[in-house]
Amino acid sequence: MRIEIEQAFREIQLHICQSLEEIDGHAKFMEDAWEREEGGGGFTRTMGDGRIFEKGGVAFSAVHGPVSEAMKMQLNLDGENFFATGVSIVLHPKHPRHPIIHMNVR
Repeated sequence: MRIEIEQAFREIQLHICQSLEEIDGHAKFMEDAWEREEGGGGFTRTMGDGRIFEKGGVAFSAVHGPVSEAMKMQLNLDGENFFATGVSIVLHPKHPRHPIIHMNVR
């Protein structure tokens, strides 16, 4: 089930990026892949100097690893391992009266 959830969030990222490119009509996303040493990784996609968007980023991450004692206490967890995935979006439109967008789906 973890793989299906991870794939679904990655597809959300790609869909959002494609839609933003279509809306902007000029800017294109560039992608940087990264890995987390303890487990997992993700893809950070950024755009800039568009017709509508001055800058934007849509990041996907899927990380996993052992649960530390501090995490157990702070989050009231029982398990020994964790998995977390999500998509983060930050958009800065060119127009000063259009709102900046910052959103996370986890």
